[in-house]
Amino acid sequence: MSGDPLKKEKLGFVFKLFKAMQKDNLNYIYRGVFTSNITDNILALAESNLVKKEDPRALKRKVYNVMVEGLQNITKHQADIDDDVENNNGVFVLKKENFKYFITTGNLIENDNISGLTAQIEQVNSLNADELKAYHRQVLVDGKISSKGGAGLGLIDMARKSGNKLLYAFEKVDEKYSYFYLHSEIPTTSSGTSIISTKNPGTIKYISALHKMLNEENVLIIFNSYFNQDSLMNLLSIIEKQMVEKLSMKKRIYNTMVEMFQNIIQHGDDYKQTSEGKAGLFYISETDEEYLLNTGNYIRNTKIPVLSGKLEHINSLDEEELDEFYNTRLLDFGIDTAKEAGLGIIDIRLKTDGKLEFNFIAVDDTYSFYTLRAKISKN
Repeated sequence: MSGDPLKKEKLGFVFKLFKAMQKDNLNYIYRGVFTSNITDNILALAESNLVKKEDPRALKRKVYNVMVEGLQNITKHQADIDDDVENNNGVFVLKKENFKYFITTGNLIENDNISGLTAQIEQVNSLNADELKAYHRQVLVDGKISSKGGAGLGLIDMARKSGNKLLYAFEKVDEKYSYFYLHSEIPTTSSGTSIISTKNPGTIKYISALHKMLNEENVLIIFNSYFNQDSLMNLLSIIEKQMVEKLSMKKRIYNTMVEMFQNIIQHGDDYKQTSEGKAGLFYISETDEEYLLNTGNYIRNTKIPVLSGKLEHINSLDEEELDEFYNTRLLDFGIDTAKEAGLGIIDIRLKTDGKLEFNFIAVDDTYSFYTLRAKISKN
């Protein structure tokens, strides 16, 4: 285990993020600049991987349509950002829980636009289903569409298709900009038709706080899920489509991710009993110089000495020694599995740049949270 306090603090962020997402059962988050290509990717990936296959077609269509409007709202209304504005990345969050889909978007807007946008949302929230239908027709006929390209219609459509009120908030950034958060809930069954209370800002505050955490670490893509072989293939498919780097870089990231996902499946332990797999977190963050691939999962305390020893030994080897060690372990037929040989960890080290960073955070007398970080240079 690394003795560097700064590295431990950085890796501790993985556990903090994991607990935050577990608390609200968040499944998928994208943080970054939103362009038409990015939003098309998110929609395609949600349609094929994120929205549950067993859901009725009509429900899938509702969820998809609300996502379309929410993402278009970002691209149409995000502010024209000055170069000196930091953390100008928007956020998109999707989860399913308790017979509902939850969709939240966040983006920077100019403070001068807040009053007009607030009035539009309040108008939409004040109407019942029949009134919304009539208002939608009126906007179409009268042409009362926002100069930004139809936000009035988009907000009406989100309320109509979700069958729910729109929850929103503005978080001031500076004298010129604020973050605009918009939240919608879509019931999956008739038992989940409760209307959002627009007087309860808790959900928005939670997403806002999470967004700040993602900005601090410059997180791009996150998955919080149960890791098994099926979810592995879905997650890899999603990230492969969203990475916009050149092919050689994308291949390195993809291959490293395979090994890091397998590391969770092989070394993770069930802190809570589940038939879905092993709870874990994966996210990609970046700096100007490199991409940081991060995983976190529960592990039994009894496994830590052996795993820590393997990681320390692998970090002590140079590239030539790593190749030799890998081949030796690969050809050691006295070892039953690749897990025991530590081939996956060696492979991660070979595919990335620099030493692996890791930490074990005590949870209780039986379990700890194991975090692993690998770096891939952009140069």
